[in-house]
Amino acid sequence: MKRIKSCIGLFLLMNMAASAKVILPSVIDHNMVLQQKTDAALWGKARPAAKIKITTSWNGKSYTVQAGSDSLWRVSVSTPAAGGPFNITFDDGEKLVLKNILIGEVWVCSGQSNMSMPIKGFRNQPIEGSNDVLINAKNPKIRLFQVNRQLSDKAQFDANVRRWEEADVESVNEMSAVGYLFARIIQERLDVPVGIIHTSWGGTRIEAWMSASSLQQFPSVKVPAPGDGTKLNQNSPTVLYNAMINPIAGFSIKGALWYQGEANRKNAQPYAQQMLSMVSDWRKHWNCGEWPFYYVQIAPYKYDNDNHSPYLREAQLQALKIIPNSAMAVTADIGKEQSIHPPDKMTVAKRLAYCALARDYGISGLPYQGPVYKSMKVNKDTIDLTFDNAQNGLYAGGKELTLFEVAGEDKVFHPATAQITGAGIRVRSEQVKNPVAVRYAFKDWFTGELFNTEGLPASSFRTDNW
Repeated sequence: MKRIKSCIGLFLLMNMAASAKVILPSVIDHNMVLQQKTDAALWGKARPAAKIKITTSWNGKSYTVQAGSDSLWRVSVSTPAAGGPFNITFDDGEKLVLKNILIGEVWVCSGQSNMSMPIKGFRNQPIEGSNDVLINAKNPKIRLFQVNRQLSDKAQFDANVRRWEEADVESVNEMSAVGYLFARIIQERLDVPVGIIHTSWGGTRIEAWMSASSLQQFPSVKVPAPGDGTKLNQNSPTVLYNAMINPIAGFSIKGALWYQGEANRKNAQPYAQQMLSMVSDWRKHWNCGEWPFYYVQIAPYKYDNDNHSPYLREAQLQALKIIPNSAMAVTADIGKEQSIHPPDKMTVAKRLAYCALARDYGISGLPYQGPVYKSMKVNKDTIDLTFDNAQNGLYAGGKELTLFEVAGEDKVFHPATAQITGAGIRVRSEQVKNPVAVRYAFKDWFTGELFNTEGLPASSFRTDNW
């Protein structure tokens, strides 16, 4: 019955949109959340040269904008502190009223299958604790918006979507687990409305999520020309940006969450620069500041013994140094040997939320990053390593550290004994009398064993560049 009512409601909304002269993109709709305390962008189409009067109920203020010869118009409206529900009225001679709008915090979530993975899981691949999540799912202060899978060689005005919905069992069950669980943590902690815009597609490369302009510095990437007859798929460069990012770009947000990389693991060398180019370009098109970009490092998994994934994780680690206002959630401890989709999405969401709460929401002193290799010093047959993000030291749960390796000038790595010291980690191997390089967990499959005392894991890393 609920699904029938939803279909009837959607039919009525579509009829209303068709009869109104003002046409809005799907992301601007009933039930949406607008970013608080900002100049929030609204846009759409109308008759060429038509004047549109837009009135916001939270302050009774009206804005007038004129459509261009291409029928497009855009305006920014001032939003208050979190609250609602409110209405927005669009009037070009015929009124269109959007209802049940909240003001709060808005985040975009994108990437490939580990971001797509819904609370209900994939077939034969569950999400841990999903039923416990669902029994507490109903929350009108959390709103969910999903962009459906689609691709295009041209930038699109609108997208095929599952429209803004209040969080309940049905909508949460279908929503990105990482996106929803992040929203729940933020909403509970801040006690404000939270909106999640989810746009992802499993098995996709980063190049598909990048615009043509952001790919110009990568000449080896062939961008399909619109209408040139090129056979497209979801991994063709630009096609997901055009169809699944461009229709929402500009909707004012607090920040973005990104969980992708597995599909690029066999070509990791340009990945950090590609991430930088993508983020810079997205921020330009969103035009609402240098918003935070928080991403998930890919988890360990037993691939086909190709050992490419540590280089991709290394590129993700390197991206931290070059992408402004970014942070990374490490998942070295939650991978599954036989599943590329770790079921523990709550830990992923928490680590992303730590980044947001510490960096954006004023919870000073909250640790949010795991240990990061800083420096090494060789003393005869021993190497001492130091780390950032380990102010209170390192921790291995009382277990032996088994994932360190050292090599000499011959570049052959051997298992090393490692122990936590007052300054960091000391490693040595009986087989390497004159060590010059160290690697930690530099392989496809492992279970992370090195943490800071706050329980945040270290990324795999190497001190060499061989």
